[in-house]
Amino acid sequence: MSPAKIVLFTALGVCSAVFAVQWLRLARDPQRRERPTLSDVGIGLLCNFLDGLGIGSYAPTTALYKFRGRPADELIPGTLNVGSVAVGLVETVVFVTVIAVDPKLLVAMVASATAGAWLGAGVVSRMPRRAIQLFMGAALLIAAVTFAMGNLGAFPVGGTARGLAGWAFAAAVTANFIFGALNTIGIGWYAPSMVVLALLGLTPIAAFPIMMASGGIMLPVAGSRFLRTGRFAWGPALGMTFGGVIGVLIAVFVVKGLPVRALRWFVAAVVAYAAVVMLRSARRGAASAESSAHSDLVSHDIGGKV
Repeated sequence: MSPAKIVLFTALGVCSAVFAVQWLRLARDPQRRERPTLSDVGIGLLCNFLDGLGIGSYAPTTALYKFRGRPADELIPGTLNVGSVAVGLVETVVFVTVIAVDPKLLVAMVASATAGAWLGAGVVSRMPRRAIQLFMGAALLIAAVTFAMGNLGAFPVGGTARGLAGWAFAAAVTANFIFGALNTIGIGWYAPSMVVLALLGLTPIAAFPIMMASGGIMLPVAGSRFLRTGRFAWGPALGMTFGGVIGVLIAVFVVKGLPVRALRWFVAAVVAYAAVVMLRSARRGAASAESSAHSDLVSHDIGGKV
């Protein structure tokens, strides 16, 4: 095993262990405990099965949460980040072990995504409900368009390189920092990462270990920040953890010939509808806030006259 992979797997183990200890400590409080439902596990299994196929899990998971009506919108980003930690660990071990990519590029991309996730989680964990609804609604729309464009062949096919150098290396690392930050609010990094790397000349298969390893380390880092603020849903996060690991393993080791193109069209339709629902929720919240503010003003005026 190369020194870079040893460093990567060591960092993966340390970050995941710290996250696990932190979560177990919080779970000792009986008031924090919430058992996952069958639907929590099912959503985790299905959406992370899609993740293992390279479609991504954040957009479909958010869509299904929104259709189901739980968890609350403001808890979805934290739930996604906390619940995906174990899945990211499994995906990193599998894809980094099997697929070769330049070690320097791999380590630099993982480090930049982790730094972005740390910064992004700190911001998202303090954002108000309506702001999260607006951002996630936009994220879902972007995801739906991305799925459609991919199926229509609008994305670059990529080159043959297994590594990058010079300005291309710097551009890839910078882009991954941004994707890591955006990931904490529910904007998945698979599609944009693959597009950027393909434009820079990397072979598409080499993007997989970069994407999976980035998630494997940045998720426990970001998840730890959500654990400290408590802005996540325990049951759904646990369901995603248990079901997600099973879903990824099925996708990687069992399923070989699913029509991924057809799945992307289906996911795009579901995600687009969920985006509209999310944005409508944000609009209703704004209208409700304006109505409440108007009522408070009228009450104040009446009180002053009396």
